[in-house]
Amino acid sequence: SLQVIMDDSEIDAGKANEECVGPSSDKAGKASTCDGCPNQKQCAAGEGRKEDPDLDVIRQRLGGISRKVLVLSGKGGVGKSTMCAQLAFALAAQGLRVGLLDVDICGPSIPHMLGLRGETVHQSATGWSPVFVTDPGDGEDDRDIELGVMSIGFMLPNDDDAVIWRGPRKNGLIKQFLTDVEWGELDFLLVDTPPGTSDEHISLVQYLSKTFGPSDGALIVSTPQEVSLLDVRKELSFCAKTKLRVLGVVENMAGLLT
Repeated sequence: SLQVIMDDSEIDAGKANEECVGPSSDKAGKASTCDGCPNQKQCAAGEGRKEDPDLDVIRQRLGGISRKVLVLSGKGGVGKSTMCAQLAFALAAQGLRVGLLDVDICGPSIPHMLGLRGETVHQSATGWSPVFVTDPGDGEDDRDIELGVMSIGFMLPNDDDAVIWRGPRKNGLIKQFLTDVEWGELDFLLVDTPPGTSDEHISLVQYLSKTFGPSDGALIVSTPQEVSLLDVRKELSFCAKTKLRVLGVVENMAGLLT
C-alpha cells in the first residue's frame, strides 16, 4: 500500500498569502502580510530558514546520475509527457542509461504511455526499484532499449482512483521518490512534471538544489498558440526566480497550426 511520510512542520507554499515575503525571509511569519496565513506559526518559528537534512540524502542518492532534466510546461495538453517519453527512448537508443520519473501526482500518464499499467513497485533493502520497460531493437545488430521508470501510477490500487492530496502530502511523496528510489548509475534522469508552477515544481527545485550541476536544468514544452505561450512565459519566469537553468524550449505541434 502507498504510505507517504510527511513532516508536520513543513510549510505549504501553495497556501501562502498572495503577498508572501517568503519562508526564508527574516520577516517570515512576522510581517503584516503574514496575518491569517496558515503557515504563519511555522514561518515565525524559523522553519523556512532551516536546511532540510534530507537534501544531503538526496544528493547522495542521486550522486550516480550525470544529468537531470525537468520537463516543464505552463499549459496542460501540449504533449509534455509524450515528448518526455519519446526523449527518454531516443536517449536510450543511443546506448545511454536513462531513468524517467513521473511526478504528476494527480494525473500520472507515463505508465499508460509506456505500456506499464498494472506494474507494481518492488521494495528492497536499498530502496524502491524502478519498473523497467524494454523495447527490442529493430535488427540483429540493434541493442534492446531499456528504461527505468517510477510513477505514483504504479502504487494506486485502481487506475481510475483520484489522488486528492494537498501540498504537503504531494511534497512528501516527491521527497520519497528522490530519497528512496534506487536509480543506480544513469546518464540522464528525466522528470515529467504536471503543468503549472505549483507545489510539485517548487518542491522539486528545492529538493534537487544540492544536486544540480552545470548540465542540469529544465526543458520547456509549448505549442504555437498564444494561449499556450502566455503560460510558457510564466514558466520561464518561474525558472528565473528559482535559478533553474533553461536548457531549451520545444514548440510541439507546430505543423498543426492553421
